[in-house]
Amino acid sequence: MVNHLENLIFSLNATVPIFLLMLLGLFFRKIGWIDEDFATKMNKFVFLVPLPVVVFEDLATVDFSQVWDIKFVAFCFVATLLSITIAAVVSFVWRDRSIRGEFIQASYRSSAALLGIAFIQNIYGDAGMAPLMIIGSVPLYNIMAVVVLSFFKPERGKLDRRVWIETLKGIVTNPIILGIVAGLLWSALNIPMPSIMEKAVSDVSAIATPLGLMAMGASFDIRKAFGKAKPAVVATLMKLAGFAVVFLPIAVRLGFREEQLVAILIMLGSATTVSCYVMARNMGHEGVLTSSTVMLTTMFSAFTVTGWLYILRSLALV
Repeated sequence: MVNHLENLIFSLNATVPIFLLMLLGLFFRKIGWIDEDFATKMNKFVFLVPLPVVVFEDLATVDFSQVWDIKFVAFCFVATLLSITIAAVVSFVWRDRSIRGEFIQASYRSSAALLGIAFIQNIYGDAGMAPLMIIGSVPLYNIMAVVVLSFFKPERGKLDRRVWIETLKGIVTNPIILGIVAGLLWSALNIPMPSIMEKAVSDVSAIATPLGLMAMGASFDIRKAFGKAKPAVVATLMKLAGFAVVFLPIAVRLGFREEQLVAILIMLGSATTVSCYVMARNMGHEGVLTSSTVMLTTMFSAFTVTGWLYILRSLALV
């Protein structure tokens, strides 16, 4: 009984502070201290500055040979690719072809960068394996989002050269990817970090998680959560439970433990990222299904992620 209680407290300590910050953002939005425009700018700022600095700091200050894990990166890539394939197959259940692209993207695309870093920092004190999980999954997230949203566009256009160039440019110039590359190079070249720079980097990285989570909470709109109920509920179940049920046991069998397993859990079972909605709208989709799934997964992930962490903790895996 004591062990069960300890495991529950461990899981709640990992998840509750994160969702309290999101609720704080929602509260500030309700009382008018944060409006939609400010929340959007906060999200953009966190994506452009503090998050890349977080991954840079964690990678630049450790031994490159200790950080790189090709088995872990390969697993994240393959699990993501298979998740996208499963979502694409399930999407054919819906007769309305115009919602399939949104359904696929919303089903597989996690808030991997922000929530992955937030959870691992909360449990272990640094970003740990989150940057390597991002390398394995986020570029594939972006490429496949363009493919599925273009292929299933309501008024379908061609996946022409311009679209591919823009996609590749977006990946190459992605601030988080740039932060990872810079951190890996800094570590590989064994460049010393002066105390002044170390303090500045540490101060900037410290604001990433609280600011990003409050911005995410401020973007939440309960009225949009039930816009396209049936496909949104199916996408939510796949996002928060389905992929984790399939791939977490495989990850355990392959020997992944501790922060590796937490990073994999967030990749597979965290809320759908808000950027899905922005991309869907910008690529000619209605966006209602995407926003509904973002809202539902954000709402229920507080319970499901806590549940997954409790199970992993009870099995002495994290």
